[in-house]
Amino acid sequence: MNFTSPRRRFAHAAVAGLALTGLLSACGGSDSGDGTKSSGPVTLPFWGWANGQEAVAKAFNASHKDVKLKYTKVTDQLTMQKQLTNAVKAGNAPCLVQNTAEYVTSWVSQGALADISQYVSSSRDKFNAGSWASAQVQGKSYGVPTSSAPDFTIYRTDIFGKYGIKPPVTWDDFIAAGQVLKKHGIKITNYAGEDPSTLEVLAMQAGAHWYAIDGNSWKVDFQDAGSLKAAKVIQEIIDNDLDSKLSFADYAAVQRNYDNGGTATRQISTWQMAGMVQNFTGSFGKWALSPWPTYRGEAAKTPAGTNLTGSVTLVTKQCKDVEQAAEAALWMSTDADAVKTMASPTTGNGVMPALADSHAYVGEAISDKLLGKNYQPAQRVVTDSLNTTTRDWTFGPDWTAMFTEMQAGWAKVVDKEEKVTDLLAHMQDWTVKDLKSRGISVKG
Repeated sequence: MNFTSPRRRFAHAAVAGLALTGLLSACGGSDSGDGTKSSGPVTLPFWGWANGQEAVAKAFNASHKDVKLKYTKVTDQLTMQKQLTNAVKAGNAPCLVQNTAEYVTSWVSQGALADISQYVSSSRDKFNAGSWASAQVQGKSYGVPTSSAPDFTIYRTDIFGKYGIKPPVTWDDFIAAGQVLKKHGIKITNYAGEDPSTLEVLAMQAGAHWYAIDGNSWKVDFQDAGSLKAAKVIQEIIDNDLDSKLSFADYAAVQRNYDNGGTATRQISTWQMAGMVQNFTGSFGKWALSPWPTYRGEAAKTPAGTNLTGSVTLVTKQCKDVEQAAEAALWMSTDADAVKTMASPTTGNGVMPALADSHAYVGEAISDKLLGKNYQPAQRVVTDSLNTTTRDWTFGPDWTAMFTEMQAGWAKVVDKEEKVTDLLAHMQDWTVKDLKSRGISVKG
């Protein structure tokens, strides 16, 4: 699955409607910059990692006389969090920052983001509701959504056909297919030791709620029924050695493994297809899409971990030109040519727009080169995914720290040093203690 690097999960931050105080740490603020206006042409530093952003920045600069973007490419999402932390502490944060929904609450709680509601609220109807909420905390906008990311399974048709395997409908089917492939030295999926988002998205799909609002407190529950259901599936895959264990630290090796048929499926989104297109040499036309496997007896449902709300362009509180930054963020998410550039897996990152009507971009966001004769039916799979997305997931105010802690435990799980349930129990205790240490009211 491996959503972490070179980046990965996008999800619905269901914190937009919180009309509560005290849920974020006391240091959190929401002022729109320091009010200082620059004289003359304005230059807005912009950090991001997605393919296509540099081209979009150049197009913006060509079409704007008084405002210019100065684009800097960061390695990946996790590197972004580290570099932004250092920049905020040093007082030289960029004006615009690419990020994803799970980090918005954390950055707001640290007082790092500007409230840009007054500059962007009138454009709300241009975006789908889930994506719009992903850039909000307690009803205030701190950025502009840039993409959504429908989830699906991509699989090797030649390998499945050779061994008589049908696209898995349920997770039970997925495990059974893995058992067949194992006999032939092929893995059904890849679990990178640095990427616990596998557990996150399967728990989300199963109805888990690691964070929730309970009165004036955060409720933490890493051991609910949904989390345990996800743990059972993952544990069975690991215990039976059905997974590759390739780290995305060697991205080329991971891609070669898929291209050469060492691993036969991925649960991914449109944007991840770009890496396949750019790195494969031998398996073009041999891939097809199918829906995410479901839990037995349940209706089709895809997790919001990588879905529908996608990436956001945030405006930092240290920016001296907040209004211009907000307007630039809006332009990048709504200009027709910019949207098309980012939607293409060739010129951009293969991301679906965050716009209210994203269906028109499905053809742009998936690759006919990769899918061959399976390109047309794949479009229906993507469209259906947009309509079956989980939308009630909430990110907590310490998500960044929590995810970092979970990474260490996940590596032990993948290496069979501990069970998935051990990791969930640890994260329950750790997260409650971490929130309390931040002065945040918590139950759990």
